[in-house]
Amino acid sequence: MDWWDEWWRRRRRYWEEDIFSDLERFFEDIMRFMRDMERRFYEELRERRPERIERFEGPFIYGFSITIGPDGRPIIREFGNVKKLRGRPSIVEEREPLVDVFETQDEVTVVAEIPGVEKEKIDVKVSEDGKTLIISATNEKRKYYKEVELPAKVDPTSAKANYKNGVLEVRLKKVGREKEGGYKIKVD
Repeated sequence: MDWWDEWWRRRRRYWEEDIFSDLERFFEDIMRFMRDMERRFYEELRERRPERIERFEGPFIYGFSITIGPDGRPIIREFGNVKKLRGRPSIVEEREPLVDVFETQDEVTVVAEIPGVEKEKIDVKVSEDGKTLIISATNEKRKYYKEVELPAKVDPTSAKANYKNGVLEVRLKKVGREKEGGYKIKVD
């Protein structure tokens, strides 16, 4: 073995030890950073809304879905109970369910995920102008609320709603005639 091989063998051993210790320090720094962020998050929540922290018992839920609209542009829909108010996250009691809206030539279908609620506790209405569907559901542990902008004017009297396995499906026929007042939709 010549001097080069010996030098390289020693250098390589040092380099391997050095890189693993650097990686270990890197992961320790990341964990320290995450613990600090979590601590600051809860401190800020307590400072800003201590009364909300004391009485809020549910989990923090936030999510979004991204679909491509008919014009090729992305549509981002948020759901959960974390809302942005005045530029800051805020926890609300009602969850906003994940909702998808499908449109055919003569019908609009709205599908909403509202698990954990009995169908008798679901309230579905169409606004007076026939352009907004209002979904609300409440039981002891969960509350849902969502106002869904419909892509076309609908006939509220033709509405059919079905709830099965935590999924609410509302079918509405498109129409041009006007009716006074809002319409309540019976959920089957």
